[in-house]
Amino acid sequence: MTYMVMTKIAPPPGAQAVAGLRARARTARRIALIALTGSIALLCAAQLLAERAAGTPAALPLAVLALALFLGALPTLAITQAVWGARARETRRREFALYAASPASPLRPLSRPAMACGWALVVLLGGALPPLFADAGQPTVATALARAITVACAVACSGAGACLCLWWARAARGMPPRAGRSGGSPGDPWDPGPGAHRRRGAVLWAGAAVAVAALLGARAHFWTPPTLLIYALLVATFACMVVTDE
Repeated sequence: MTYMVMTKIAPPPGAQAVAGLRARARTARRIALIALTGSIALLCAAQLLAERAAGTPAALPLAVLALALFLGALPTLAITQAVWGARARETRRREFALYAASPASPLRPLSRPAMACGWALVVLLGGALPPLFADAGQPTVATALARAITVACAVACSGAGACLCLWWARAARGMPPRAGRSGGSPGDPWDPGPGAHRRRGAVLWAGAAVAVAALLGARAHFWTPPTLLIYALLVATFACMVVTDE
């Protein structure tokens, strides 16, 4: 009888809205992670193929493709991560207004350093573009590109570092009190969260991370995979990210 009565209790005003905001924040996080992981994988694969095509007619088109991917990755990462941050902040504000507590997540403090490391990898891959044009028989383009990337990356990295520090300091100063060790907002049974999908999503994301690490290792010349394996790793990365719903 007690169970039947409790199941009929309506959620407090705003609980369903908070559940919707959490779902939107999770979707934005997933899109941002797909953009970051996919950008690194595509850049590695394109640069590996361009490097192997040095001295052939395909070298220049592949170098141009790698440059286009780099130029497209920067705004994509900025937009997707900005949307994720905005939705996460809105969710935390509504949680604090409704529950006077925000769910404790042990991985939340690691999200910003992880994204910063991802940006650093993209920047490093961008710095490896000029030699591809030199190997493709375009030394003038390679020299101009090296200067442009050096200046642009220096300015962008300085600005991004300053913004990250300010963002982190503001978040640490205005962080609301967290809930207990259970990790959930008190009295909130109406938003079960990912639930059973979490373990499968973690396995798939781990598979994508392994594939990207293999591509990065090949780009750093730690090992030399065959061309077909490069394509297979790229396909595996996107397959894992598309299949997961977490």
